[in-house]
Amino acid sequence: MPVYDEKTPGWLNSRPARNKDQEKEVLDWIEAVTGEKLPAAPYEDVLKDGVVLCNLINKIAPDSVKKIQTKGTNFQLMENIQRFQAAIRKYGVPDEEIFQTADLFERRNIPQVTLCLYSLGRITQKHPEYTGPRLGPKMADENKREFTEEQLRAHEGQLNLQMGYNKGASQSGHGGFGNTRHM
Repeated sequence: MPVYDEKTPGWLNSRPARNKDQEKEVLDWIEAVTGEKLPAAPYEDVLKDGVVLCNLINKIAPDSVKKIQTKGTNFQLMENIQRFQAAIRKYGVPDEEIFQTADLFERRNIPQVTLCLYSLGRITQKHPEYTGPRLGPKMADENKREFTEEQLRAHEGQLNLQMGYNKGASQSGHGGFGNTRHM
């Protein structure tokens, strides 16, 4: 819940709102990739112990997570999340898009978890060995172009209209220094 601080105007600790449609899309994608039916539970509860996430990355990139704790203490279950994070980092998900363990396990920032999983779905498109279901929009293909030196210099003789048109302009009447202002 956002907190208002009277010393500093504005709301503090505010996070993006959760998007239930995106969360459902993520869960549907996980089911499609893993081939397993997920439990009918809230989004964060399905993902909380990291088991589903580890199974997901192992389907995308086999043997990414060697050991998955299905039972144990909170600390042992949090290790699943950390193993998942290490695996997706190695797979190519940027650090700034990877959620913190507490974001999921302690439900601090569930939208960041969703962003991370969308990022993973996007990165799978860069790996030709991955042929499974897609998550999110298709990535743009590279459209590299080659220009000759002549083509690059062709515009140099043209006057860009954004530069203005100065025909007839002069500085007469702009004697701003030393003149007195008449009121």
